[in-house]
Amino acid sequence: MLHQIDPSEKVLSQVAKLFKALKINQLLHAANIRKASGISTQQIFEFIFLLVFHGKKMNNFLASKRGQDLPGKDAYYRFLNNPKYSWRKFLLQLALKVTDAFNLLTSDKRVRVFILDDSILSRPRSKQAELLARVFDHTSRQFIKGYTLLTLGWSDGYSFVPVDFAMLSS
Repeated sequence: MLHQIDPSEKVLSQVAKLFKALKINQLLHAANIRKASGISTQQIFEFIFLLVFHGKKMNNFLASKRGQDLPGKDAYYRFLNNPKYSWRKFLLQLALKVTDAFNLLTSDKRVRVFILDDSILSRPRSKQAELLARVFDHTSRQFIKGYTLLTLGWSDGYSFVPVDFAMLSS
């Protein structure tokens, strides 16, 4: 009988291959994202990345049977909120690696462009959200309560890689 691999094991192995190919550990280190002791930054980053594929929130996953041997949620929150970590530099270097990989896979005839997108994040029911403002939505031609998400991205006409972003109040 053939040994069937659990889908989550397949995802784990594919993500491990992806992290190795993109050299995520080196990118984290170059962006000054490092820890002095305890669980490594790559393991913390990998856990946060894999939460999307498990379909659970971090608190629920850590409270479940599978999260028993993992560090507490405070380790992950300290990792995400450390002001010394340069997340923008990490995102820019990661985008550079991904676009280089896409360039190798696509023909030279394909047009490559930068796209600047200003999407509106509507929050009509929010009353006391931080920096909530009335922003003008140029597609519906009206003012909406919410935020403007300004995104710079690279595209080859088929794929889109976000390079940088800013959440604007007004």
